[in-house]
Amino acid sequence: MPIAKVIVLLGAWMVVQASAVEMPPQAQACVACHGATGEGTPQAPMLAGLSASYISAQIENFIAGRRSNPVMSAIAQGYSDATLRNQVAAYFASQGTTPRLQLRGEQIASTPAEQLYYQGDLQRDLPACYSCHGPSAVGGGAFPRLAGQQAAYLKEQLLAWQSRQRSGDPDDLMGNVARKLSAGDIDALSSYLSGIR
Repeated sequence: MPIAKVIVLLGAWMVVQASAVEMPPQAQACVACHGATGEGTPQAPMLAGLSASYISAQIENFIAGRRSNPVMSAIAQGYSDATLRNQVAAYFASQGTTPRLQLRGEQIASTPAEQLYYQGDLQRDLPACYSCHGPSAVGGGAFPRLAGQQAAYLKEQLLAWQSRQRSGDPDDLMGNVARKLSAGDIDALSSYLSGIR
């Protein structure tokens, strides 16, 4: 192998290593369910790419009982220290990739799920999901990334909002939206959002 090629490959490897964020020891408890880089598993949602503030707020919701899951509620108690919680949240927020952003109006929505996501439904007083979750469902701040999340998890959460088993958002915003969705809407949105890569 020519020396120039070796130098280029070595340089590329060093850049990747330098940019990789090391997992804090406090995040080890999350790996079994959420994966080493927060990629998600069939048992737990993807954390990679969610904002640190959103992850931290959700752990707080589990601690306070505004969200309920037998496993996560118990694990969350170990993260009551905000400094510890924020380190773990920052690690998982730094993982993952961003899909190519599809902007509102860039293409005509061709499926009911795309229409709900990018345009909403004025007749049912449903705002466009895009309004909060942003281009290509990448989220930001208080609004989670939905792109690439497991369809089963998305459906489960929409149903939890709908039945008031989940809370913790300002003014029950997500609950009000979920209660206006039909079962078909929930299936279509869950499938559509999970397919965004």
